[in-house]
Amino acid sequence: MDIVFATAEHLGYCQAISDAIALAAKDKSSGLALRDPGYIAEKILEGNGVIALDYGTDPDGSPDGAVSGVLPVLAGFCYIQPWEHGLFVAHSGLIVLPQYRGRGLASAIKQKAFDLTALRYPQAKVFGLTTSPAVRTINASLGYREVPYRDITADINFWKGCCSCVHYGTLCRNGFESCLCTAMLHD
Repeated sequence: MDIVFATAEHLGYCQAISDAIALAAKDKSSGLALRDPGYIAEKILEGNGVIALDYGTDPDGSPDGAVSGVLPVLAGFCYIQPWEHGLFVAHSGLIVLPQYRGRGLASAIKQKAFDLTALRYPQAKVFGLTTSPAVRTINASLGYREVPYRDITADINFWKGCCSCVHYGTLCRNGFESCLCTAMLHD
């Protein structure tokens, strides 16, 4: 398994990432906003993506990709998005494919996203929204704290990103002050 900053060489995974997010979003309690392959590609080309790849192993224990030239398999992904001129950065789109869950991969991807944020936006406050108890636990272990929505970015374009979530109507009815997601902030 390799967790790296995504680059143009990873653009071939955009459809798989988008599909994985869509599959997870079918669980109405997930609250995941859909992201099309073009959007994922933008994040990667901006230098704002983190990708986890499984190289598998040959019987001799060496990585398949290094031995046979087989492309590694997507295991997970996350991207970062600056808001308010880099004052805030959201860690978004965290996805771990079902066969890789329960191995600590989501935590490792989030840690790599922190590394990327520190490189690109060192003064930013990091935040995220989630309905996932597992992500809340991961975030808390990384030093996030639960906060009211007003403590995260006020940029309306951030909230527009929620429009493909099944709970967007709730967010709008509540004047963008609350929804099913928990807002979490890391200073």
